[in-house]
Amino acid sequence: EVQLVESGGGLVQAGGSLRLSCAASGFTFDDYAIGWFRQAPGKEREGVVCVKSSDGSTHYADSVKGRFAISSDNAKNTVYLQMNSLTTEDTAVYYCAAEHLLYTGGFYCDPESNDYWGQGTQVTVSS
Repeated sequence: EVQLVESGGGLVQAGGSLRLSCAASGFTFDDYAIGWFRQAPGKEREGVVCVKSSDGSTHYADSVKGRFAISSDNAKNTVYLQMNSLTTEDTAVYYCAAEHLLYTGGFYCDPESNDYWGQGTQVTVSS
């Protein structure tokens, strides 16, 4: 059974930090790019950052560059999202998702391209 289990969400003040975790199981971790996506109330789901664990290549959304950092622990099949300098604009439900790599080894890091999703974790940034 495929599972993506997020943890680490919560309430934080603007300027603070949070670290999210995504534990994956039930599929071959190296065959997928793992990404974080978020959806704020009334907005479409958007990509935040994705990582290809086999070589560490990443794709960040412009809105989080320099503030968020993704990392993976391949031994644990777990991906982490370190979020710093949070603003109220970062308030959303954050989802972990897995996208099967293209035959070229690439990935899209787009909400429409994922095969599996976690249940989401709420991140609320207060002003």
